[in-house]
Amino acid sequence: MAFADLRDWIACLEREGELVRVEAEVDPYLEATEIVDRTVKSGGPALLFQRPRGTSHRLLVNQFGTERRMCLAFGVASLDDVARRLEDVLEMQPPQGLVDKVKGLGKLKRLADSLPRSVRSGPCQEVVLEPDLGLLPIQHCWPGDPAPFVTLPAVITKDPRTGSRNVGMYRMQKIDARSTFMHWQVHKDGAADWRGMGERLEVAVALGLDPVTTYAASAPLPKHIDELMLAGFLRGEPVELVRAKTVDLEVPARAEIVLEGYIERGDVAVEGPFGDHTGYYSPREPFPVFRLTCMTMRNDAIYPSIVVGAPPAEDAWLGKATERIFLPAVRMTVPEIVDYDLPIAGAFHNCVIVSIRKAYPGHARKVMHAIWGLGMLSLSKSVIVVDDFVNVHDYGRVFFHACANVDPKRDVVLAEGPLDQLDHAALLPCYGGKLGIDATHKWESEGARPWPEPIVMSAEVRDLVDRRWEEYGIRLPGA
Repeated sequence: MAFADLRDWIACLEREGELVRVEAEVDPYLEATEIVDRTVKSGGPALLFQRPRGTSHRLLVNQFGTERRMCLAFGVASLDDVARRLEDVLEMQPPQGLVDKVKGLGKLKRLADSLPRSVRSGPCQEVVLEPDLGLLPIQHCWPGDPAPFVTLPAVITKDPRTGSRNVGMYRMQKIDARSTFMHWQVHKDGAADWRGMGERLEVAVALGLDPVTTYAASAPLPKHIDELMLAGFLRGEPVELVRAKTVDLEVPARAEIVLEGYIERGDVAVEGPFGDHTGYYSPREPFPVFRLTCMTMRNDAIYPSIVVGAPPAEDAWLGKATERIFLPAVRMTVPEIVDYDLPIAGAFHNCVIVSIRKAYPGHARKVMHAIWGLGMLSLSKSVIVVDDFVNVHDYGRVFFHACANVDPKRDVVLAEGPLDQLDHAALLPCYGGKLGIDATHKWESEGARPWPEPIVMSAEVRDLVDRRWEEYGIRLPGA
């Protein structure tokens, strides 16, 4: 069953022992961040601050901070189970016979049932207010941040040319009670809508959604795919939408808080710095200003937030969900890929580890360049390619193969291309060097000497030891 809204999700977390209500008064200025950071890094629970200083609204942080909570959000035992739901649709082919046609109709119906559904009213508009961001417990996360930042928004816009909806997650630095910056990085769809706008672009920001819809706002979807349709598909129930009060947009009806407003052409100022998921402060840069026209909310609205910084942080599991969920889509484009891993310590865009079914000389290089041309993976700085029998999630084995199988002169690729706008090490903003490492077993046709045989115990001896293990009286840790 899908969670109806954030409150339904909070109730589940509480039942599962995954949430703590913090009754002590806590300051959203730095103090809450230090509490959350310690909790996240120790694998602790979601935190619902009941009395944030200076506000009457509760503050929810760390709702996504462990693998178990991400699985609870999707109602699965493993994040790979979510990928299988998506794979079933991605692999749709023209039907060959009657049975295939019937199966195909079932899949199409599931997609049709996932489309957002308009309703006449929703809890998100129980209270309608003049804009006042000072009412909300917006966190001032790190000492070098110049102001509080909204960090877990679902920002809704329409493509000015096609009218298609985009929902993205972009940080918003508070300027005053009625305005924020909108951090639309150059590669993001929100930035494309901004570049294509006329004199004014209407914007709505939904805060406090059910967990799957919140996740969908962060998902790196192609521009023509509606994030709210993906949310409905993954939830198994469509997202209900209600017409906003002052802008021509629909917003999630069961959101806790909605900010409505606009961005005008040329209304740009310098935003930042911001303590980011890279572990460093991202620099001051010009970004558009979001001017609020209205603020609606539920009675006793709950404000959601997320703290990013040096990994691991809460966003690690949003990233891991994307890694797992989009594996089928990656394989659709590069079918020789067996699996891939985006290490949390690599801040996701710094390193990709990929295993392949190697079929010809230079195959690893082909895959490197395919990844560097694939959606948001194109911003990856480093790609390590291993053989299909290597577990990409076992970093010790990957490191072994990257050391044992690599001749740096032959197997290291240096290239250049687009990089994440937040990459502070790049030679130029958004552009710099890329590293590829071919850690596969090499063939003589790739310039290698005859490759040695790996050391493997015979199957007979392994079976013998399995049968006799109890006789040895050896207790291994964890057994």
